Order: sequence, then structure tokens, then C-alpha cells
Amino acid sequence: MTQDRVVYWNGEFIPETEARVSIYDCAMMFGDAVFEMTRSFAGRQFKLREHLERLRTGLKILEYAQVPSVDEMEAACLATIAANAPGFREDDEHRLMITVTRGLLGIYRDEVDLPIGQNLIISDYPLRWTVAGMGDLFDTGVSGVVPSQRAIPAAYLDPKIKNRSRMHYMVANIQAARMSGSNNWAVLLDERGCLSEGTGANLFLLRKGELLTPPGRDVLRGISRDYVIDELAPALGLSVRECELEPYDLRVAEEAFFTATPFCLLPMTRFEGQPVGTGAPGPVTQALLKAWGETVGIDIASQIKGWNRQGALADAPTTYAFGKGR
Repeated sequence: MTQDRVVYWNGEFIPETEARVSIYDCAMMFGDAVFEMTRSFAGRQFKLREHLERLRTGLKILEYAQVPSVDEMEAACLATIAANAPGFREDDEHRLMITVTRGLLGIYRDEVDLPIGQNLIISDYPLRWTVAGMGDLFDTGVSGVVPSQRAIPAAYLDPKIKNRSRMHYMVANIQAARMSGSNNWAVLLDERGCLSEGTGANLFLLRKGELLTPPGRDVLRGISRDYVIDELAPALGLSVRECELEPYDLRVAEEAFFTATPFCLLPMTRFEGQPVGTGAPGPVTQALLKAWGETVGIDIASQIKGWNRQGALADAPTTYAFGKGR
């Protein structure tokens, strides 16, 4: 129940229903907020410290006045989980949203009776909210489509910093939803027409037994992306190479998949209306997902399928799917 959950807010816990950022906060005025979102497996947080290290890096680069230590933020995250755990179902996983805003915009500080300074906000809610309705995609795969919206180069807004200025993702998702076909997921191109990333997910493809992924220059260097590159692929004897890729490379790929924290790894079985490889989830994709599940002690696809609900994503925009014509 919403009224039972609490949110960590600058060292205190407040009811989730009372957690509000001021309309005068820089997060509202400029999208000036750095954030991370995590998940657990069987109740244990996955790569929490790596997420927090990336958050700290973003805060330092964007010159936030206070940069909390990883130990401080980790303790706050674990306390937030403990405070909310009694209200979670037995099959739930914990989805943390860790947000730092710069606080009230300077011109309003003497005009409104509100606290000044940064905000560290940690909320905890069931992962199933994010992935409900996605279970079948592990069997069918998603269909990659190229929207007219391009990725934003790092020279203009560095995507390696996980920030809340994400309108281009929203626009790309809306454009993808208006294209023909089903289960359309946007594949963003960079300003030169090379493959970049999804809207909240990193992209991999398999060619001649080698995993290929776009360079880390103009993409979010995802925690899941790093896990595949540094741990999962080597454990399976797979080589991984970062290189510039064009839509052509996806058309001739043997397999392709997206990685992201909530769902871990999802196959892309079609691209621009044509099959990728055989048009079904490939053996390497399946092997990586299986190895991931064995490492964390969870059958990832089965868990998410267990949270399926019909029509979960049909009527409103979400992170990974948009209703037609929205």
C-alpha cells in the first residue's frame, strides 16, 4: 500500500504520500537532478555500490556542492529497504530510486519559505511495477525501430551522467509507438547515423561469434552493459568489442539484445520490420541470460513472467512502451 511506504529524505523518513519536490527546485526548473535506479535479486541488491559510484561521478562532474560518500548512500539505501520491507509481497524485488537535486533555484531562495540546499531522496517500490507485462518479450523478443529523434552527443549533454534531462528519450518512444508493428523499441542513432543506444537500455549484437556494442562515448555506460562486457561474456568464452556500428550491422547480425537494470537482458528479434538472425531469441542471448540468472540465483525470465498482467502497458506512456498514438 502506498501509505505504508516511506521515503528517505535528507536523513529522515517521511511517508511516500508526502514526498514532494518544490516547484522552485532546480529539478523542476531545469531537470537538474542526478539519479540511479537499482533492483534486487531474491531481496539482495545487485551492483548497488557500482550504481552509487556512478551517481557520485555525475555529482562531481556537474559540480554539486555536496557529494555524499558511497558508504553514506549505501547505508541510507539499506535503511530504506529495511523500513519498507514489511509492506512488500513475498515475491517482490526492491527497486530503489536514488535522486539528488541541487535544491531551490537561487532566485527563489529569499522569496519562498522552503529549505535550501541539495536533496538526497531514496524511494523503494516493487520492481514488478516496472516490468509487469514484459514477460512475453523474453520469448518473442522486441522489434527495434529507428525514430527520427537522435541521441544527444556527449559534447552537448553527456549521457554518461544519468540525469533527469531525458525529453529526447520520451520523444523517441512516442515516435517508435506510432510506427507499424508491435513491441517496438527505439534504437537511437547518433548525429552521424551510427547506432547509439535504446531509450534507457544499451544495445549489443552478435556477428561471427563476437559480441559488438557501440562505443561508450555517447551512451550511458550501463551497469548491466558493464556486467555483460566484464563478467558474463568472458565467463562464457565470448569476446566483446566496442566499435562504431551502423543500422546495416544490425540487419546482418546473427543476434541482438538490449541490457538494462530492470529486465537485465531482452532479445531483439526484428529490426526495421525484418528478422534479426532467425527472428527468434538466439542461443548466445539465451546463454547470457541463463548465466546471469544462475549467478544471482533467480530465473530472471520466469520471475518477470510471473508478474505479467494483461494490458499493463497499453494505455499510457511508460519507460519501455507507449500506447499507440500517445
